[in-house]
Amino acid sequence: MTILVSGAAGFIGAYVARGLLARGERVVGLDNFNDYYDPQLKRDRVAALCPNLDLRRLDLADATALDALFVEIKPTRVIHLAAQAGVRYSLKNPRAYAQSNLVGFLNVLEACRHGVVEHLVYASSSSVYGANAVAPFAEAQRIDQPLSLYAATKAANEMMAHCYAHLYRLPCTGLRFFTVYGPWGRPDMAPLLFSRAILAGRPIEVFNNGKMRRDFTHIDDIVAGVLGALDHTADDDGVNPPCAIYNLGNHRPVELEHFIGVIEKAAGRKAQRIDRPMQPGDMVETSAGVERAQAAFSFAPHISIDVGMPAVVDWCRDYFGDKL
Repeated sequence: MTILVSGAAGFIGAYVARGLLARGERVVGLDNFNDYYDPQLKRDRVAALCPNLDLRRLDLADATALDALFVEIKPTRVIHLAAQAGVRYSLKNPRAYAQSNLVGFLNVLEACRHGVVEHLVYASSSSVYGANAVAPFAEAQRIDQPLSLYAATKAANEMMAHCYAHLYRLPCTGLRFFTVYGPWGRPDMAPLLFSRAILAGRPIEVFNNGKMRRDFTHIDDIVAGVLGALDHTADDDGVNPPCAIYNLGNHRPVELEHFIGVIEKAAGRKAQRIDRPMQPGDMVETSAGVERAQAAFSFAPHISIDVGMPAVVDWCRDYFGDKL
């Protein structure tokens, strides 16, 4: 069996590739190494986490190249994690989201369809809940009022996957990730932004006066969920399409003030703060209901930020050094 992982140099992708390799799978990764954040971090991440990965440089918007890769490696299963990420960046560069998250995803679906892939697992996001969100977020809630273009593209991915499952019986599983963090994380997200700033003595921007809650989910819990979902194909009764959606979150939302306090303790210094109003596209709270994933593949997240965040602070100190 060959498993293709897109976005394999990304934060979640590299950890997932490592997890698959550790259990003896043949894994091929692809990534376009775009410059949304420093590509050197991506290269260092792969070197540290999965140095033996067969990693190809490829842009998913290039359908011809992607189709050729499928012909070459004949993947049995696909874990699609590549995307243009970031809620706030979608306000600045919306076309990047259409190209990567819509065109790129369509190309993946077509390649899986023609390649007779037995299971496609793809990344969605907690942001799809948007204005309809009622905590704890449940998969059955409506997702037709997104608050950002990024969220809109992720909701569109879910509908596109359902269409391909229905038309072509392509088994598809979408995973709504909730604020994933850990060492080697994305530098545009609060865990690294706050950790680096506090360590360096720079001020942090605190939005909505800190009155926000996030369902911070450790990368190890996420990897366990991704692999569990990969091994569990949605029921196919010959009538309903083999298609499913699952929340992957810690299901214990954390107050932003507590989150900052954990970083301050690990860094050994207090944060300097700049209060800002609520950012367009942001959600006040995210909270994952994970009962569906628990029932399907025994998803059981257990790492709290009190345990997980000090390791992130230590990693920032070691990796960035005097370049914090």
